[in-house]
Amino acid sequence: MTQLPTRWTQATVYPDMWADPDTDPRDNDSTPEGELATLQEYLANYRLTLRMKCDGLNPEQLARRSVPPSTMSLLGLVRHLAAVERDWRNWVTDGEPEPKLYGQRDADFDGAVGEPDVVEGAFADLAREQAATDAVLDGRADLGEKLGREQIAVRAMLVHQIEEYARHCGHADLLRECVDGRVGQ
Repeated sequence: MTQLPTRWTQATVYPDMWADPDTDPRDNDSTPEGELATLQEYLANYRLTLRMKCDGLNPEQLARRSVPPSTMSLLGLVRHLAAVERDWRNWVTDGEPEPKLYGQRDADFDGAVGEPDVVEGAFADLAREQAATDAVLDGRADLGEKLGREQIAVRAMLVHQIEEYARHCGHADLLRECVDGRVGQ
């Protein structure tokens, strides 16, 4: 029988939280001014949450699959979100779309193997793709402005990004707890 990890947290204030409010790197005490700033802050916090879920794990732990037949892993989520950042950017830019980052369907998860160069590459891909998407949206104060071949409104793009990261951060909570017992928030 497989031994399950013991649930644990570093938080001392709330035992079911990932980090204490005073040491949480996400800026949760501010109140952003306006819709654009609010959307950008939520997206930034979800992006940071994904990285926090991966902190302190080795390549094998990051690549560990959840439950069969799922191919989901923390590393797979990092690769998946890098790929969808590129896909979203293709929606809101003109010209020819950039090619799929990891190839055909599910290659982002299937190729998430516990090798240091794959891990390093995945996090580099994610940072690069996030920065490129942010650059396309930077300075777009009119949230109703429609962009690219698909004519997607800036607001719709930002909300879709938040929704995607939020869903996958929920997956990351469970994946991390399966790996080493650390609870999420």
